[in-house]
Amino acid sequence: MALEGPAERQDEGQQAGMVNGNCAAPPSSRMAGRLSGTAAHSDRRLRFNPNAEHKSQDYTDVRGEYAPAIYSALERHLPPSLLEADRDVKLHFMRDILARYWPHGERNKVQRHKEYRQKILHLYKPLHEDLYSMHPSAFFLPTFLEAVRTNTEESLASIMTEPTPGVFSFAMLQPNFCDMLLEEVENFEKWVHAMKFKIMRPNTMNKYGAVLDDFGLEAMLNQFMEGFIAPISKVFYPEVGGGTLDTHHAFVVEYGKDRDVELGFHVDDSEVTLNVCLGKQFSGGELYFRGIRCENHVNSETQHEEMYDYSHVPGRAVLHRGRHRHGARPTTSGLRMNLLLWCRSSVFREMKRYQKDFSSWCGECQREKRERQIQCVKATKLAFLRGGGGGMI
Repeated sequence: MALEGPAERQDEGQQAGMVNGNCAAPPSSRMAGRLSGTAAHSDRRLRFNPNAEHKSQDYTDVRGEYAPAIYSALERHLPPSLLEADRDVKLHFMRDILARYWPHGERNKVQRHKEYRQKILHLYKPLHEDLYSMHPSAFFLPTFLEAVRTNTEESLASIMTEPTPGVFSFAMLQPNFCDMLLEEVENFEKWVHAMKFKIMRPNTMNKYGAVLDDFGLEAMLNQFMEGFIAPISKVFYPEVGGGTLDTHHAFVVEYGKDRDVELGFHVDDSEVTLNVCLGKQFSGGELYFRGIRCENHVNSETQHEEMYDYSHVPGRAVLHRGRHRHGARPTTSGLRMNLLLWCRSSVFREMKRYQKDFSSWCGECQREKRERQIQCVKATKLAFLRGGGGGMI
């Protein structure tokens, strides 16, 4: 869990200065050059809702910074005038959109990380080979698997609790999977120390833990997200891109003595976050939730009904929107290790550029909308009374 960019740690009660790191750069001027003179392509804004009947082209041969699945998902949101254009034209258009989220300095950083990851993949020998490919029955509890495979809102809701709006908790992982993943992370950390490598930490706030994608688990975790998180997110978080998740950032964090102790108040760089306690023995470390906010309201006050504390249980997952403000209380004894999967939607991030109203999910936007409606009703009643219709109210 981390802020959406570099930021100072904050106490639970301090909400000022919370970082918003999902801001997009201004539209690229190159786009206009590539598509200029083509009247049919004059509408260059993405559709908010995907064209469900459109069959996306195959992008598996495309190499670069983005997975082919991202282009396939984004294509269904292209303006109608572009849907039947040549694939190269669509690729130019989509790459220009995606490039807004990758400033030049960030691209260099990503390239260095890619080289670091390739070196590890070449040298590191896994401890548990079975972790590196998806084995659903070995990884997930039968009740969870059955609910996801049935894939209805009723089946998913049957295994979940929703203790506060937008936060879902459910038993998910097999104990043996948790143990294997803990052992793999410990093995990787020992190997990094022996090789005198600099380990890349999960984010700017956690000083301990490891990025699972860095040592070979990326493909398995893509299947984890696409097959077992996306179906849930599509049902419960459609308004924040839950139906178009296409990338992830996966890591393990460590809390306890000689580790991170707590985590300040923040939002995640994700649309949907999965947080699963892996173990071990510990006390403390509760998550505290304090309301869902858009970028404009990230520092607004917390309402009493938005306050909720969640206690971790090994193998049990908590799922929430990335914009749901939260933090972690101190782990007072023992060692707590959690699996975090930040699930992202490039489509949703692009569509946010065209939106001004986030009242479908932002708590403060909802309150402001209700207040406007109340004021509107009051004004209407007052006008009616002044017009001589008082006896009819």
